[in-house]
Amino acid sequence: MRGHTLLWNRTEWFPKWLPGYDFGPKPAVEAERMLKDHVATVCGHCGDRVFSWDVVNETIDHDTGEMRETIFTKYLGPEAIDVMFHATRESAPHAQLVYNDYMSWAADSTKHRAGVLRLLERLKKNNVPIDALGVQGHIGPGATDAGSSFSAAEQTQWRAFLDEVTGMGLDLVVTEFDVGDQTMAADVAGRDAEVAALGRDYLDLMVSYPQLRYVMAWGLTDKYSWLRGEQWWPRKDGLAKRPCPFDVDCRPKPLAAAMADAFRNAPSRPAMKTA
Repeated sequence: MRGHTLLWNRTEWFPKWLPGYDFGPKPAVEAERMLKDHVATVCGHCGDRVFSWDVVNETIDHDTGEMRETIFTKYLGPEAIDVMFHATRESAPHAQLVYNDYMSWAADSTKHRAGVLRLLERLKKNNVPIDALGVQGHIGPGATDAGSSFSAAEQTQWRAFLDEVTGMGLDLVVTEFDVGDQTMAADVAGRDAEVAALGRDYLDLMVSYPQLRYVMAWGLTDKYSWLRGEQWWPRKDGLAKRPCPFDVDCRPKPLAAAMADAFRNAPSRPAMKTA
């Protein structure tokens, strides 16, 4: 099993009671206690069944590149993130510890990428136990911010970012892979082909890094994809999206074949290291 996520450091996804919680006369002490207890409790439920944890999710603001301010960073500063990783290493000593985020190669993600690099550099400098960067991999039009193109120039930009990450000694994992098709062709065959082609280009680049350890789809079948509802970037023609490797009847689509081909042709890599 894989664990997602111990701390989604965004106030809008916190429990309703948390922002108004009384942290008492020593709020930093109470905030640290709360985080450590939370980690110990959740990891204690799961034990060694979880081989990898997204310890912290999306703490870098996409628009500013700075750490999001929450009740925990208010009282602990950026070291709130350090507390989470140290606590997780203590409670799950054999698990891979991951920082997970949705930065991409898109031009409007420049600040996001830079902010993630600053965070990772600080964690490594402070000997915080982090093993990998989780790249969410929601690509394609209508899937976070990656857009529909993956040109040679964009691939160069993306490689430069990944080179910085791996140069710190960190592994890579694709944690939430799917392909948005918001503005792609209406006909199913044409759209599935576009999705598969974009997915294959992306995965070919990602698996070219021996530091990439695994790829996780964010849903295997279109039937249950988060992108099929009206909440997230619906298609103007009203058609249901087809972002996953299997259709609503669990039949493999061209994206499934593209994924298999990318994995089949991936260079060999050493076994994944954990603590």
